This record gives sequence, C-alpha cells and structure tokens, in this order.
Amino acid sequence: MPRRPEERLGVGVGGGDWKRTLVHQNRCVMFLQKKSNHVHHYLVTKQILKSYSLCSLLSVSSHWRHLVGCSRASLLGFSSTRRFAQHPSLAPLLAHLYIGRRAGCAPPPALSLVRAPRTVPRLLASDWCVRRGAERAGRAGWTETRSGRTDGWEFARVRGAPLSMSRLLRAFRRTLLLQTALAGRCRWIAARGLVSSPPTKSSKGGKEIELPAPFTKKWKDNAETVIIGGGCVGVSLAYHLAKAGMKDVVLLEKSELTAGSTWHAAGLTTYFHPGINLKKIHHYSIKLYESLEEETGQAVGFHQPGSIRIATTPTRVDEFHYQMTRTRWNVTPQFMISPEKVQELFPLINIDKVLAALHNPGDGHIDPYSLTMALAAGARFYGAELYFPAAVTGLSPRSDGKWNVETENGAIRANRIVNCAGFWAREVGKMIGLDHPLVPVHHQYVITSTIPEVKALKHELPVLRDLEGSYYLRQERDGLLFGPYEEKEKMMIQESWLTNGVPPGFGKELFESDLDRIMDNVECAMDMVPVLKKADIINIISGPITYTPDILPMVGPHQGVRNYWVAIGFAYGIIHAGGIGKYLSDWIMDGEPDYDLIELDPNRFGKWTTIKYAENKARESYGFNNIVGYPKEERFEGRPTERVSGIYEALKDKASMGFHAGWEQPHWFYKTGDDPGYRPSFRRTNWFEPVGRECEQVMKKVGVFDLTPFGKFSLKGKDSTKLLDRLIANVIPKLGYINISHMITPRGRVYAEVTISHLAEEDFLLVTGSGSELHDLRYIEEEATNGGYEVDIRNVTDEIGVLGVAGPFSRKVLQKLTKVDLNGTAFKFLQCKPLTLADIPLTAMRISYTGELGWELYHKREDTAALYHCIMEAGQEFGIDNFGAYAMNSLRLEKAFRSWGAEMNCDTNAFEAGLDYFIKLNKPADFIGKQALQSIKKEGIKRKLVYLTMQTDNVDPEGNESIWYEGKVVGNTTSGAYSYNTQQSVAFAYVPVELSKIGQRLDVELLNKKSKAEIIQEPLVLTEPTRTRTKKKSELSNV
Repeated sequence: MPRRPEERLGVGVGGGDWKRTLVHQNRCVMFLQKKSNHVHHYLVTKQILKSYSLCSLLSVSSHWRHLVGCSRASLLGFSSTRRFAQHPSLAPLLAHLYIGRRAGCAPPPALSLVRAPRTVPRLLASDWCVRRGAERAGRAGWTETRSGRTDGWEFARVRGAPLSMSRLLRAFRRTLLLQTALAGRCRWIAARGLVSSPPTKSSKGGKEIELPAPFTKKWKDNAETVIIGGGCVGVSLAYHLAKAGMKDVVLLEKSELTAGSTWHAAGLTTYFHPGINLKKIHHYSIKLYESLEEETGQAVGFHQPGSIRIATTPTRVDEFHYQMTRTRWNVTPQFMISPEKVQELFPLINIDKVLAALHNPGDGHIDPYSLTMALAAGARFYGAELYFPAAVTGLSPRSDGKWNVETENGAIRANRIVNCAGFWAREVGKMIGLDHPLVPVHHQYVITSTIPEVKALKHELPVLRDLEGSYYLRQERDGLLFGPYEEKEKMMIQESWLTNGVPPGFGKELFESDLDRIMDNVECAMDMVPVLKKADIINIISGPITYTPDILPMVGPHQGVRNYWVAIGFAYGIIHAGGIGKYLSDWIMDGEPDYDLIELDPNRFGKWTTIKYAENKARESYGFNNIVGYPKEERFEGRPTERVSGIYEALKDKASMGFHAGWEQPHWFYKTGDDPGYRPSFRRTNWFEPVGRECEQVMKKVGVFDLTPFGKFSLKGKDSTKLLDRLIANVIPKLGYINISHMITPRGRVYAEVTISHLAEEDFLLVTGSGSELHDLRYIEEEATNGGYEVDIRNVTDEIGVLGVAGPFSRKVLQKLTKVDLNGTAFKFLQCKPLTLADIPLTAMRISYTGELGWELYHKREDTAALYHCIMEAGQEFGIDNFGAYAMNSLRLEKAFRSWGAEMNCDTNAFEAGLDYFIKLNKPADFIGKQALQSIKKEGIKRKLVYLTMQTDNVDPEGNESIWYEGKVVGNTTSGAYSYNTQQSVAFAYVPVELSKIGQRLDVELLNKKSKAEIIQEPLVLTEPTRTRTKKKSELSNV
C-alpha cells in the first residue's frame, strides 16, 4: 500500500474556492462527475491513483463505472460518490479522500479524525489513521506518526489487527472513547469544489484546466409550480406533476440532487405503517418503485426480500394482533407468522426469544440515489425542468396570490411554490415569516464486511426489525447493515442548526458517528443475529434526518399564506416519496386530495409549537420509534404548552390529561381508591370503571367538561351570509340559533363539520374540533379570498374559553347564577343567547355532544377559572362533578352522533355517512360540492355507515377494526366504545349496501378474536330533546 511521508494534508490547489485536499508534490489528477447541467470535481493524489488504477469502482449501485488507468480519469462518468467505502479495494484510496474538511471550519478540538488502535480499523480497511496532536499518540498505542503541515494533523500507523464486532464491544468498555473516521464536519469526498462558484482554473503539472460554468440551462421566467428542494420527495412531486400533464413545472435545488438526507439514507421500503391512511402512501410508493425502472430506463436497485417484525413479549404479540385487524381491510399484504416460519425466512436468527412476527412480503430496500435519478429522468421526460445548482435566495408573495422566487441565476414568477427542502425547509419558511417545527436528528447505521454465513445464503435475507432491541437490519451485499434508534437520553440533535441555521455549505456531508450511543442496540442485534459477533465494520454512516414533533411529515397547503405548500419533515422519506408525490400532485391538479391524510396536515401545528417544544418532542419520538403502539396513546414530553385553560391547574392533579392541538384536556378523573395515571393497554384498563362513573354522573345528575380546545372562528362583514351559504350544505341558522353544518369538497366528500351560531346580523361564530382548527380555517380563508367576499375572519380559539354543563340538573345549576329564564320554552334547544352568569358575560348555547340537557358557555378565556368555581359551588346541592373526554365519547356513541375524522372525512361522501338530514340540495345557493352530491344521490352509494352492537369480554372497539362476513373482510369500524347505559359495546362501521340492513349479523375482529355483532336502528339511547318530545306527546295522548 502506498503510504509515503510526502503524502500529507495540504491546502487544495486552485484557490479559496476549493476545499482542503490531499496533494502529492502538487501533482493532482481530476475526476469528473457527470451531471445533467454541471460537473463536480474530485482530486486525488497521482501516486495513489497509479497504485490503484485497476481497482473496481463497482459498489451497491449499478451506476458505478470502472477505473482503468489514470490516463482515462477525465473520461470517468461517476453517477455517485456516496458509497465508495463499501468496496474494500478502494479503502486505501478512501483513507486519504476522507481527510478533507470544509474550508474555514476548524476541526473540533477534542473530536476529530481520530482512529484509536482498538476501535474499528476496518472502517477504512487500512492500518493508517489520522489524528490531531502527536502528544496523545503514545497513550493510544500508535507505533508510528508522520506530521502533516497544517493544523497539527498527523498520520499514524496503528498497531494490531482489525477487530471483530465482539472485540469492539470489549474495546468500548475500556478507556478510549471511540471516534470514527467519518467525522462530524468533514466532507464525504474531501476535494469537491464549491459548486456555487467553482474556480476557473486548477493546476495539473503546470497546465491549465478549464472548469465548466455552474449553470448553463435556459432559464424559465414563469412557472405553474416551483418546487424547492431536489431530494427524493421534491423530485417525486416534479415527476408526478409533469406526468399528470402540468406544464411549466420547475424544481430548484441549491447544490445537487439527493444532497441533504436522501443520499445517505438506508433506503428501507415497507408496506407497514401503524396508522391507517399512510398505508396507502406506502403501498403506492412500492408499486411505483417496482415499475419505475421499466418506465424510465434507469436502474433503481430495488430489492424486495420482504420484512419481518419480531415480537418477543406477550404485549408485543397483542400489538401485532391489533395491527392485523387494522390491516386486513386495507390493501397492505401482511401476515402473522410463527417462530418456525421466522427461522425459515431468516436462517441466521436466534429464535429463543421470538414469540411471533409480522411478515410483509414485498418489503425491502432501494438505492436512494438511483431512485431519485430515475424519478428525475421521468420528470424531465414528461417536461419538468430541474435546475441546479440554483439556491433560492428570496420569496416574495404577490397581490394576485402568485410568488416571485429569487435565485442566484434569476427570478421566476410562480403560481404556487412547494417547500420540499428537507433540513433546509426551516430556512425556506423563514423567508416568508414561518418557523416550521423541524428538528435535525443524527441517525446512524452500520455496515459490515462480508460475513461467510450471509454470503453462503441462496436468497437475500428479509429486512429484520427487532422492536425491543430498537433497530432494523438488512442484508447489504454479502454483509449486513443495521440501524438503531437510541433512547431519548442518548440520541443526538444538531442543536446548533436550531439556533444558527444549517451551515451554508452543508449538503453531502455527514456527522461524526458515535458508536457509544448505540452499543445497547448493538448488543441486542448480536444476540438476535449471532453472526454479527464475528463481523467486521467497514462503514458507519451518521447523517441528518428531519423530525417533526410527532414524527409525521407535514404535507399540503399552509394556512395563512396563499399558494404556499409544503412536503417536509420526512423521517422516512424514501418510502414516503412516491406516494406523497402522487398525493400532492392529485391535490394540486384536481383541487382536492384523493383521500384523507389529515394526520399529515401542516396546519396541525400552530404558534404554540415552539422550537423548544419541537426539540423535546423530537427526542421523545426518536426514542419511541419502536415503542408499543397502544390505543389512546399519550406522550408527555414538552407538555404543557402555552395552551392551557384557566382550570388546568385546578384539574391537573385530579385527571388524566389528553393532548389536543396543544391543549391539555381531561380524559378521565380519578378518585380515592382508583388507580391513577396513564396505564395504556389493548384491553380495558384503569380508566374503565371511572369512565362509567362519569357517564352515570351526566345521565343522572350534572357534570362539567372543559371544552376550551374547540377551534373557534369569528366571521363578520357584509358578505358573511353569502360566504357561508357557499361553504356549507345546510341552510344558514336563523338569528339567535345554531345548527350543525358540513363543508363539502367538489367531489362531494366531507371536508369539515362545524357548529354555526348566528349571533347578530352578518355576525357568526363557527366552532370546530380542536384537531381541525387550522385545517378548517385555511379552507374558509381560501374560499373567501378566491371568491372576493368582503368578510372579516378571525381565529379566536385562544381568546375564548368554553365550559360544557350537561345532565338533568344542569338547568337548575345555571339558573341559580343568572336572571335569564333558562326554561325549555324560553331557551329552546339549538338556541344561543348572550347572558351574564355569576356576573361574567358570556354566550350560552343550548347544545351538548353528550345528547343530554346541557349548555356550552363561551366566555373570555381569562374568566374560565372564576366561572368554573361558581358553577361547581352552585351545583353542590345537585351532586355536581367533572367528567372527561372518554365519557363524552361513550355518551355520543350511544346517541349515534357522528364524529368528523372518524365517521366522515375526505374519504367519505355525505350520503354514505348518513348526513342526509344536514344536506339541503334544494337550497338556492350553489354550495361547493352540490353538483357532486346530486350525482351521488342519483347514482346511489356502494357502501353505508351502519350502527353495531356487540358482546365482547374485556376488549372494546375503538375504530379501524376489520368487519367479517362469511369468511371475508367486508368493511371496517370507524369508532367504538363501551355503552355503560346498555352494558354492551357499540360501534359505527362501513359495510357494503347489501349488508347494511337492520338485523344483519357480522363479526368484528378484536385482538385475533371475532366478536358477534348486529346492525341495529340508531340510536341506542335517545337524546334528551327526543325523550322530552316523546314524553310530552305521550302525556297529550293520555289526556
């Protein structure tokens, strides 16, 4: 191996535009990396190049070329440089190429390119390493050092042979803290030129070498859509928009395609997702990737050996059964398998602890670089323009709703912009005054050298996910790749980016790896897959990925900014890229998404989502990557936010709180003798009996519930009535009354459900659920702007508190606090009135989601505590008490009240959801979706929402369970609970129309058991107004 004293770390030739590089007596050879519109430059020492002129550059990707002699270096067409180190014969060359660092950035003083003698020498397959400072060489057991000429860097020869992973574990428990040669602030390939302003000349044996200009394409001045960011998500969107027929699609990338998080991703693909809607995204992505090579002619390196999720505890087995019933009614191929089947599929596993597993055939992994390039080829073929390097330097909204997009190459006028900038997305958002809650997280994965047992296999191993060990593992050529998710106390966030932003030159760089953080996971992996104990590590990748507070990406149009869309925050961008590109393309082209994905709505976060909160939640979410996914899950980091009601302090020690759009809201209350706290389970748990007590409280006495989290909008102005008539399918409520109304999409689906109160002439209060606050507000604002309505729309959610009082004694309690007559004839059902209660001015609405006699009291948020205490004091003689959201849910299901997001959403049309009563097709106004609903009514529906009762043991439905009939899955539940008033479980479900008749018997799958169910006439329990009317009619008939 060529290791000569004159080989040293020096300043790269060509001036300040070049990074540091290795030089050999100032004689350099240039490698050209061919791109669509520019060239990158890589410098290596001539001596090293000669010695390795016949080594193969073939690696994981099929795009690698061969190097045959240095004389042909200028003819090389590298399509990627990201995985050089995976080829052992290149290691000596790479040992030098990795030594560079960004110009102007001093190496970290205590954490540099260090290679200790008993760490992982095989990382570079070389006994040569680099460290800073000769004074510590003796401690580390170095046998030889040779000084460099800058910054005190030293070359050193390491004593001893490469270590296996089992010896690595022992080394970790010794004195030296391990570092890796892939250091935190180092270039992946050291000598890359600055693409934003490359040098025009570089020396090569005294000769001049011309370097190409950075950008030579013809520039477009106008675009329909400008996509900012050239990772796999952004390129996928460009591909899908262009393929759908959109003209003038432009993608702008600041450096090169895949720079950021895409290029270093592990590339995992899976059908599995614990949620419901994202299963569709995963399914589409995999089906696209299967056909993309044939469509574009570009190899994508797609491997589909399947995947296995391991259960090693009884609770995890319960979770798998829970996931199976949520999967059967979807298109996802997924099966529960035995330990013996696991052994058959993955012969190298130790099944001693394995109880069961989930198997997803068709899962696997794909080369992220090749995937992105194939999507880019397709995008160009269909007419999209991909510009790079073309950094966006400014964004200016225009009065007509369009955008001026400023770049170093010129400006573009765009009808809309889509932020797909990855970990640069916060910087893009700040250009227009938005601070997206995105957190850069260090994620590591490890690649081993060839393992004989792996090489001997006849078939590729399925991807293995050990959930208790919190890691994934897959085959990488003849070795293994495994990536852990550390606990929140050990994981690493790049905090400097949160405060100072991403360093301007950061693109295809990596962080310094830290094996110490993941050693617990390594031990678990070696226990589960014993051959790892003998494996040598040849590469450790530690790169940035972006987390949102709840780990889910942000996708869609952003509230408050016209024609600004986002597709950001992808912790799993490779599997999401294809489906998200299609989803957003359909939304942009058709005016509404093809299906509901509200869990990804960027507007689920608001001003309460501070960066400190986002950081705390990102730590929690990363550490919880493989935690058991229980029903009614709660996560507590970062809570409470600034969104607390006036009675939070009074209730927090009495109740188990839930988190709703930043708000703390009681789920259930505990008393002496109860088991307090959060006790998640797949079966009935500590809240079951207390919730029954609260339901009885509301049915027989009177209860109080904090409803402050409701989303609340004030709508005023001369066109308020006209705007509402356009937005809703119901009629406008009369002055002083309220009604339930629905906003319908152009295809006839249910976009939102709102309660509308007509307070005064052209003065309305709109109330929606906490989770759809900004989702609904964006839709209203967009229609108001596009229609040119003269209205004033204000979000008053944080200004107004709400208390709900319900139960047969609620009238008597409130009457003690006001002079206004609350009698049934004076204050009718669905009326709203301003009044004073205990000297506190408020608006009272006679309505309750419990279905019982009750009022919702809207007041200034600062008055909540005083109002609550007055109500509780006045209600003492009536046995007043608190109740929470779980009791509310049970009571509303007994009354057959539908819930937006469950029984109705953008997946369902109004008629199949049973909303006929609220849809007024004969009203004069041409409301959005009217024509679509008329067509649906004429053609008929194919499925229908039905109301089920069932007898279970200690498991109750919650929604998304599979419905069976004669051995086939025919539908799914939407929500469910236990009915304490009738002592049975109740649920809503969608089934084919032919199976929707009253009395139809079906089966509902709950934790691997099919429970008998029957469709009944709704409701199970009559509402209080209905009971009152029935009683009066009965009395009149008796008279």
